[in-house]
Amino acid sequence: MDTRLHAIAEYWNDAAPAFDQEPDHGLGAEATRQAWVRRVAEWAPGGPLDVLDAGCGTGSLSRLLAEAGHRVTGVDLAAEMVERARAKLAGAGLAGRFMVGDASRPPVGAERFDAVLCRHLLWTLPDPEAALRHWTTLLRPGGRLVLIEGRWREAGAESEPYAEGVGELPWAGGASAEQLARAVGPLVRELRVEPLSRDAELWGGPVSDERYAVLATV
Repeated sequence: MDTRLHAIAEYWNDAAPAFDQEPDHGLGAEATRQAWVRRVAEWAPGGPLDVLDAGCGTGSLSRLLAEAGHRVTGVDLAAEMVERARAKLAGAGLAGRFMVGDASRPPVGAERFDAVLCRHLLWTLPDPEAALRHWTTLLRPGGRLVLIEGRWREAGAESEPYAEGVGELPWAGGASAEQLARAVGPLVRELRVEPLSRDAELWGGPVSDERYAVLATV
């Protein structure tokens, strides 16, 4: 494994035990959980769909997708995250397939999906634009990218330290909606941006930074 990817995997392995303590990670509060249920229903309507959850973490959104009847494949670089995702769905009596691997190039072979979803992942990637290009190749015609992202620092400000040995990442601190839409636009047929900052229930309380979803169709 690339030394940077190894450092990133170890960072998230260490973070896994406490990951679900964040309201929007664990979805422990019913109001927060229902806010995400509503959004997932809007972003992945109909179905059942084959959905790839790229950077699935502990599987909270994978669980919501499975509860909605979709067939979920989750990929995460951190084995500890993947174990928690498997346990989360199994404990709820839900089917889901999870694998350890680089979310920017998921180990799914020739398999194709109706949707690729990721949440707060792109800022962690050494080459986020390459990941976007690859994800579009994993979609069937008419498939959808669901990119839940944000920008958590002011332009020009230094980002918080990340995994040791990773170095500076292109989108450290997050990307603005304009920046992500500009990167995704040439890869897709249709694109819209859905602001999310004002929906406090999604985050377990008010937020002051930029949060949004880019929804794109290939």
